[in-house]
Amino acid sequence: MLELKDVTKIYNPGSVTEMCLFEKFNLSIEKGEFLSIVGSNGSGKTSLLNIICGSIPIEGGEVRIGKRSIDKMKEFKRYRKIGRVYQNPAMGTCPNLTLLENMSLAENKGRPFGLGRAINKSRSNYYREQLSVLGLGLENKLYDKVGSLSGGQRQAAALIMSTLTPIDFLILDEHTAALDPKTAELIMQLTDELIKAKKLTAMMVTHNLRYAVEYGNRIIMMDNGNIVFEKAGAEKEALCVEDVLKIFTDISIECGN
Repeated sequence: MLELKDVTKIYNPGSVTEMCLFEKFNLSIEKGEFLSIVGSNGSGKTSLLNIICGSIPIEGGEVRIGKRSIDKMKEFKRYRKIGRVYQNPAMGTCPNLTLLENMSLAENKGRPFGLGRAINKSRSNYYREQLSVLGLGLENKLYDKVGSLSGGQRQAAALIMSTLTPIDFLILDEHTAALDPKTAELIMQLTDELIKAKKLTAMMVTHNLRYAVEYGNRIIMMDNGNIVFEKAGAEKEALCVEDVLKIFTDISIECGN
């Protein structure tokens, strides 16, 4: 289980632009859950992910995995058990390296580096097998530089790379937002299949309300650092996009947006 307990996050503390986003914020994600997170810009969605991954510090509270507190753990150490796919396909890959080199780096995440060869060509067939399930022909592009691939191909590769090592949590940070509609649909389907096949616990921030409703088994809506709407299990299955859109619109009107 992943738990945020009484988390407080203050931006620019002590300055005239000081802003408290989270004040004693609580959230628990059970093992095997696929949680969708929606909300307007500035509601705290990405900040929540950054706190979990250790990208930004907190002023109070705890982040726990099971019974272990990780809020003092370095970001790179957290990524040993966390995979993350970003909105920008360029952020999850190295454009000047080949796909083979990218896959090899991803598979060695968290391992100590010595003076041996960084690229293990004997793993090429394994990488091809992993990429072939995408149906994008990437298994035939191992020696192409990742920067030459399309945005959808790079995002699909980043998705596979994020799960090459054994992880407990998959963090999806608006990972379809920069893609065209057809490619976004494909990436969402692949994401869902991957989460189910590897039995991952996943958190997905998205502005696409249909994806939030159709995928996963739990949904929350955030506003000003608070959870203002939540459904799980059968209640979530009964949701339709119009239900969520109405709540989203009502909140926006109340806030003057």
